[in-house]
Amino acid sequence: MNFDRVRQLLHPTYLLMRQFGLILALMTLTRLIFWWYNRAAFQHVSLETLLTGVSLDVVTISLLCSPIILFHFIPTPLRLWKRKQQIVRILHITITLILVALNLIDCEYYRFTSKRSTADLFTIISAGNDIPQLITSFLHDFWFLILLFIGFIWLAIRLTHSKVEKQQQLTWIHHVFHVAVIIPCFIILVRGGLQLKPIGTVELAQYTPADQLALALNTPFTLLKSIGKQPLQPVQLLTERECNRFFNPIQQSHPQHILPNKTNVVVILLESFGNEHVGFFNNSKSYTPFFDSILAQSLTFEYGMSNGKKSIEAIPAVIASIPSLMDNPYISSPYSTNKIKSLAHILGNHGYSTAFFHGATNGSMRFDAFAAQAGFKHYFGRYEYNNDQHFDKTWGILDEYFNPWTARKISTLKAPFFATLFTLSSHHPYYIPPHMRKKIRYGKDPICGSINYGDFALKAFFEEAKKQPWYNNTVFVLAADHTSSTSNPIYNERRFMYGIPIAFYDPNQRLKPERTKRIFQHIDIMPTLLDLLNIDETFYAFGHSYFSKAEPYALNYLEGTYYFFNKSHLILFSNKKARNLHDFTVKQMENPDSSQFYKNELRVADFRIKAVIQRYTMDILHNKTVAK
Repeated sequence: MNFDRVRQLLHPTYLLMRQFGLILALMTLTRLIFWWYNRAAFQHVSLETLLTGVSLDVVTISLLCSPIILFHFIPTPLRLWKRKQQIVRILHITITLILVALNLIDCEYYRFTSKRSTADLFTIISAGNDIPQLITSFLHDFWFLILLFIGFIWLAIRLTHSKVEKQQQLTWIHHVFHVAVIIPCFIILVRGGLQLKPIGTVELAQYTPADQLALALNTPFTLLKSIGKQPLQPVQLLTERECNRFFNPIQQSHPQHILPNKTNVVVILLESFGNEHVGFFNNSKSYTPFFDSILAQSLTFEYGMSNGKKSIEAIPAVIASIPSLMDNPYISSPYSTNKIKSLAHILGNHGYSTAFFHGATNGSMRFDAFAAQAGFKHYFGRYEYNNDQHFDKTWGILDEYFNPWTARKISTLKAPFFATLFTLSSHHPYYIPPHMRKKIRYGKDPICGSINYGDFALKAFFEEAKKQPWYNNTVFVLAADHTSSTSNPIYNERRFMYGIPIAFYDPNQRLKPERTKRIFQHIDIMPTLLDLLNIDETFYAFGHSYFSKAEPYALNYLEGTYYFFNKSHLILFSNKKARNLHDFTVKQMENPDSSQFYKNELRVADFRIKAVIQRYTMDILHNKTVAK
């Protein structure tokens, strides 16, 4: 055997694989950094998960570097050989840094979303004008990640092969070998195997535990797989008759006559007020003493659930009873202009004035645009407040000023009215004005202080509201938009990461205060209010009224898996099948899969989940999210 001939034959492949090995090593290093940054979310990580991650990195690198592979093996004249190697090196460095940068971004962003970023990252960034305002705080808070990225730039340049190799005399055998062997191997790597369909997030969920999926994934992979892809694909999991039997979003309200007709309603969405930091739900130190006092006088849900992990997902869920059961939030998806008949539409048709209050810069997260589409006649933001002395230099007007201003502004609305207030100060970067810093109660996580500040601002709202003539004829709905980032392993568990306070407060206590263990989610607020306000209406909603006979449930979607809360159980649904069952009422880390003991419940849940998914997908795709 002529070893020199073999070495000559394999030399271009060796050069290419050496560069790939460098990229793979850096990708693995960023995964370890991601793990360290979010170690509270990954308490029990298996070797299988890490190896799956490495194999997925290979798929991602092969996918991104495919053009380089083809370019690398194109026959090149001697006079252009040096230039070609320089181009290949520049491309390798560029791709390496893109891969590293995306993974480093998610080291921090995962804390807020609990998932690897997809194409919705770009739509959220482009939704409004928040990014220019946030750059300064990003540089201040995430300097360590920026330094790491600079270090990776140095490594990529230093380690990427810079010596120009002398061109070898390649024969037709070399070219046949590359075309017939090397390129097909890379095609298999790009597809992730020999299966019929290229590997995706959904397929990966079959082999990796849901709570470890983000560690096995990498951000470039999830972005590539979601760019240009329709957020929803048609599904036919059940017959139409079966689907309607287990779920039908077209509903009829049932007036309860607990409250007088024409009662005003104020919905207050509290930024990041998850159960973890609300004393009413914990025996630990409370950061929300005023909110606790309101909860004690309200119809409060022990198992309140958000319908997402982002503020942008909460608005359509609360206002229109439409969750975001897809990778893109509903507001930033291609379906955001679908016809809907929200709570603002319905109440507006029944003589209510409607207004949406959010102290952020107008255009932030498209709230003003969606509020208009959802039927709100008035929108009040930072520009309407018109006093930037109270601007936090990041998001908008500080809650301690905007909240009481909102209470006074509501008095200019013609009664009856429906007003929604979305707070903002308990959002990263958790800014607290200097005059309040010595009065605030701080905790282990940076958000604790701003939650306490948000509670102070909520008190300011109610103190001002009590002075207004409309106060005693108003029902208040208070709910968090989502849970916050946390270092507590328990609250990083899928069983608890959606737990939020939801309460209905009547100052006159005509609505009996009660702490109920019923499951209640964002999308249940609209149907419940229609019953409470004695509105007789046929409407479209994915949630159910507290007063209905429908069995309570909550449903969320994250990285290809649906999380279905029913009775005391959390059931995981992926790849068209209900798979695991856990008790979400027990706050302890060890909570094994008990599906083998609840086979009938799992079977019924499987039908219910399929019915909701099918109706959600088909109705949104065909723009049928209104009751005719």
